[in-house]
Amino acid sequence: MSLWHRLDFIARNLSPFAITLFLVVLSVVPTHIPGFGTIVPALSLMAVYYWSIFRPDLIPAWTVFLVGLFQDILVSTPLGLHALILLLVRATVVSRRRFFMGNSFFIMWGGFMLVAAGALAIGWEVLSLLNLTMINPSSLAFQYFLTVGLFPCFTWLFIRVQQAFLPQA
Repeated sequence: MSLWHRLDFIARNLSPFAITLFLVVLSVVPTHIPGFGTIVPALSLMAVYYWSIFRPDLIPAWTVFLVGLFQDILVSTPLGLHALILLLVRATVVSRRRFFMGNSFFIMWGGFMLVAAGALAIGWEVLSLLNLTMINPSSLAFQYFLTVGLFPCFTWLFIRVQQAFLPQA
């Protein structure tokens, strides 16, 4: 295999990781919409969920950990919070991967609704405990519904990337 073929193979296989990192950066871009920072959709959660079902080999636990640490640094949350949450999501989804692979998109979306509820609730609880005050749960609800509502759009994007760039596992 030539150098260019190897580089192409590496770049294609890094695409889920790169897309997930890009979504972390996208989620912290200033929008100048008042209060949007507290309800921004959990884009990295969507990516980790999707890739953990369809290509867990291309988003191993150590890359999920790095994405989570990077997100913690960018959003100034306690170091390791998002890493832990994303690792829990990956572990949960990979353990149920066969179930999701054999069912419709609506089953996958329903699973995402449950996983997202758990992941966002864990983050909310930990941040509330660390701040010694209960963070307003209404922003958590808005973030949840925005995340779940946008999931089909991002899934469409992930499917296109998978079809265009990734060899079948």
